[in-house]
Amino acid sequence: MMKSPSILAVAIIAPLLAAGCAGPEKKFGRGINNVGEVVRWGELRRSREQAGVWQGPHAGIGGGMMTGLNRSLARIGVGVYEIATFPIPSYEPVFTDYLSPTPGHPANGKPGLAADPIFNTDQNMGFSGGEVAPLVPGSRFTVFQAP
Repeated sequence: MMKSPSILAVAIIAPLLAAGCAGPEKKFGRGINNVGEVVRWGELRRSREQAGVWQGPHAGIGGGMMTGLNRSLARIGVGVYEIATFPIPSYEPVFTDYLSPTPGHPANGKPGLAADPIFNTDQNMGFSGGEVAPLVPGSRFTVFQAP
């Protein structure tokens, strides 16, 4: 007994084959990156920092916090949309007048390489460098780096 492919499978695979993999792959990757905002809250931290620097410390606590929360929730929503619609053409970023296509980081805390044997070539000699906890929000501790 032969089973025919379901209409849903054909509807998902046909646009992928027609467009190649670059468009859907980028759109799905952007979606995953944006949904990851739930964990890192980069827009929230960046907005608080920028409001504090340019408008004063009290603006960073109040207005910067609300702006950052708004941007973070918008980024999560855009991520869910891009994941749900990644096989459907129009692979360009959406909502770019409000959010940049790539997630933001606070200017003082861009992530670097982890202090890990994969990235450190001199570990056998007894010294190495890198960030101790790059995935922990607020961690600025690095090894062998001038302040």
